[in-house]
Amino acid sequence: MNYFIFSSATILLLFFLSLHTTTAANPAVLDIDGHPVRPNSPYYILPVVRGRGGGLTVEPKNITELCPLAAAQETRELNNGIPLKLHSVNPKDKRVFVSTDLNIVFDAVPLCVPSGPSFIWQLAIDEETGRRYVGFGGQIGNPGVETVSNWFKIEKAGSGTYDYKIVFCPSVCNFCKVMCGDIGVFVDNDGRRLLDLNDQPLLVNFKKA
Repeated sequence: MNYFIFSSATILLLFFLSLHTTTAANPAVLDIDGHPVRPNSPYYILPVVRGRGGGLTVEPKNITELCPLAAAQETRELNNGIPLKLHSVNPKDKRVFVSTDLNIVFDAVPLCVPSGPSFIWQLAIDEETGRRYVGFGGQIGNPGVETVSNWFKIEKAGSGTYDYKIVFCPSVCNFCKVMCGDIGVFVDNDGRRLLDLNDQPLLVNFKKA
């Protein structure tokens, strides 16, 4: 009987090779000019369908209070919103790939500092309604059970070459049970277009800022 003994260095090497193969096998996300979207570079995320709001921005979660804040869509179509940066689960990636875990960050100074969270996306739950919406307070990197709510993915969607959707379906924790869903828009009673998990995904393009 033959026995195979793997050193810790060999196992670690196999892990990184597997991670590289997984990301490399997925196509790169392309911006509206046909160029690959680059990690840690600012992009406007704009709606594919015009006439229903503009780019992504930040809004107070409650109309009567400045904080806490939530991710939202500009109500005016001509407004590009605030640029965002994407951080891949693999920090060595030179491109952003489809179906790959990402941290998404608004490239702006948080209004609620020093006590408030950063503008790193994090899926949150509204305690009153049970609605799952895109809030803030995540961290970049450190994939695992403690950060599972911070990870999003970009998937190909729509009929256009550069059309995509953002989804919450993290794969950074093998034993975690998560409820996957598309990121869409919920229009509240005050007319704000807040991002949440939705049956109707918001189809988006990426434009270099």
